[in-house]
Amino acid sequence: MQQPQRRILVTSALPYANGSIHLGHLLEHIQTDIWVRFQRLRGHTCYSVCADDAHGTPVMLKAQELGITPEEMVAQTRTEHHQDLLDFHVDYDNYYVTHSPENKAFCELIYNRLDEAGYISKRAINQLYDPEKEMFLPDRFVKGTCPNCGAEDQNGDNCDVCGATYSPTELKNPRSVVSGAEPVMKESEHYFFDLPQFEGMLKKWIDDGAIQKEMANKFNEWFEQGLQQWDISRDAPYFGFEIPGAPNKFFYVWVDAPVGYMASFKNYCDKHGIDDAEYWQEGNDTELYHFIGKDISYFHCLFWPAMLEGAGFRKPTGVNIHGFVTVNGAKMSKSKGTFIKGRTYLDHLNPEYLRYYYASKLNDSVVDIDLNLTDLAQKVNADLVGKVVNIASRCASFITKCFDGVLSDKVENPELLKQFQDAQADIAQAFESRHYHKAIRDIMALADKANQYIDTHAPWVTIKDESKQAFTHDVCSMGIHMFRALMVYLSPVLPKLAEQAQAFLNDEFTWDSAQQIKQGHAINKFKPMMQRVELDKIEAMVEASKENLKESKSAAPQQAAGALSQDPISETISFEDFAKVDLRVVTIIHAEAVEKADKLLRLELDLGGETRQVFAGIKSAYEPKDLIGKQTVMVANLAPRKMRFGMSEGMVLAAGPGGTDVFILQPDSGALPGMRVK
Repeated sequence: MQQPQRRILVTSALPYANGSIHLGHLLEHIQTDIWVRFQRLRGHTCYSVCADDAHGTPVMLKAQELGITPEEMVAQTRTEHHQDLLDFHVDYDNYYVTHSPENKAFCELIYNRLDEAGYISKRAINQLYDPEKEMFLPDRFVKGTCPNCGAEDQNGDNCDVCGATYSPTELKNPRSVVSGAEPVMKESEHYFFDLPQFEGMLKKWIDDGAIQKEMANKFNEWFEQGLQQWDISRDAPYFGFEIPGAPNKFFYVWVDAPVGYMASFKNYCDKHGIDDAEYWQEGNDTELYHFIGKDISYFHCLFWPAMLEGAGFRKPTGVNIHGFVTVNGAKMSKSKGTFIKGRTYLDHLNPEYLRYYYASKLNDSVVDIDLNLTDLAQKVNADLVGKVVNIASRCASFITKCFDGVLSDKVENPELLKQFQDAQADIAQAFESRHYHKAIRDIMALADKANQYIDTHAPWVTIKDESKQAFTHDVCSMGIHMFRALMVYLSPVLPKLAEQAQAFLNDEFTWDSAQQIKQGHAINKFKPMMQRVELDKIEAMVEASKENLKESKSAAPQQAAGALSQDPISETISFEDFAKVDLRVVTIIHAEAVEKADKLLRLELDLGGETRQVFAGIKSAYEPKDLIGKQTVMVANLAPRKMRFGMSEGMVLAAGPGGTDVFILQPDSGALPGMRVK
């Protein structure tokens, strides 16, 4: 095994300790785990740590509601979270908790260094106070009317309707979420971190490529608005760490949460004799990466690197930011059963189905990922069961029964096998740059070639001809060689399937295993590796996730008599309805006629880092080859539709009277794939 070339520390955002992990959380943990496994497979030293985010008012109040201490609740939740992650094959070196002695020590060290350097100040502020509960109210524990647009029942820090951000004291008609009482204004002395002093450093760090360009542009908007001093303190009662020298003042949870990365790693290092300081100091050949969601990018890309810089620690090498998860084209819903907890999923489905599906969708952008459950079943069944595992099952029985379980000494098609080996560099680059969807696409293209090879040579036919048995041995061995290369490449995504493959192949993978050819090698008897996804199991999972919410049902409005005959236009929609349509520029990268379909072409569309398949009824107007390379406009957020020929993942816009006069709508020259059409 090659010597480690890099020393890397990787973290994921910390799950909050007042609820279960759901499929939205798992996108990030799976994305992180794939990247870490890939680095380890290549021989690098790559540690990954995480923890439960334990502090704050929500945890304190939830524990009170349950009649237990916050520490007891956090311990229970952490155990649940960790087991869920383990069962999804997410392999952290250490899964810890922020309510720990290591985290307390690091928080105090960082605070004291910042204070000594003059980055901490204090002043009196007015806050909303619950007179019944006798506590100051955090932003999210106040609701009221938005001061900007007038929308009711909005949170104390931002409006979901118009997107405005504001102080809780600016809310109209505020009320306490804790008791329902009308809060009163009360003065309290708070501690502030002087973030504006770090503006120059932060701009350079961001511009140097620490985060994705699209997020860097967003941060430039915040710089233009001007950075503000950050309130890092909260008043008692509060579950957290008390600020040194400030009785009844506690660190805001977002101070100690990222410090929890340092604490979790130190807890691991102390047990294994590793110098954790090397990963937090400038000048070492170590790398530090955070994987987070876009909703917490402000904390990780402004406050956190500024705190590290001010306290004399190194800044992250990179912060990898991802989007949210929708299910079946819509926000997760408890009433529809699409707000699915990790444990509920595990009760019904193989965790590697989800790992593969997320990998097939993930790239390095912050675009939201849609988990279409029907598409998940079809993709897993077609790709993993129908293509990859099928290669081994088609060839292995002949090797075992007819050739004593030993592969041939000859490589039947060296040129084809070389294509599998030569793909290694591109697949590695795709994993490294977090373009997992491209890695999956390249791997499945190879799987298609392997199956075409087996179909062409039909070993189930040639085995019957005694004169061709040696050739059959070579062909089936060639199939096993190709299967082995595919499983090496899929190992970071499908660790359990890779374990089964290694047991079958009597082998142990490294990333370079794809370059080795196991001629004359003994393999074991093939055992089924993966079952098809059954839709009834998906339906049962959704049903188990539903909450019985009372929904008011009103009778559908009756249509006026003769309306259809008088007016051929459909029922009118509001501008808000139309605004939901997401029109994007795409490049047609492949086009082909659909067999047994008079009007359809199958198009593969580049959406700027994501590939979509769409069936379009434009066959009469275009030759497929003439479309390749052209740009057009598609409806990108149309729910996927299952057709007889496959899944259509959107709609291409076209217009015309029909026949040969159908014109795809083309954007102005120079538009980039994925660009929104306004």
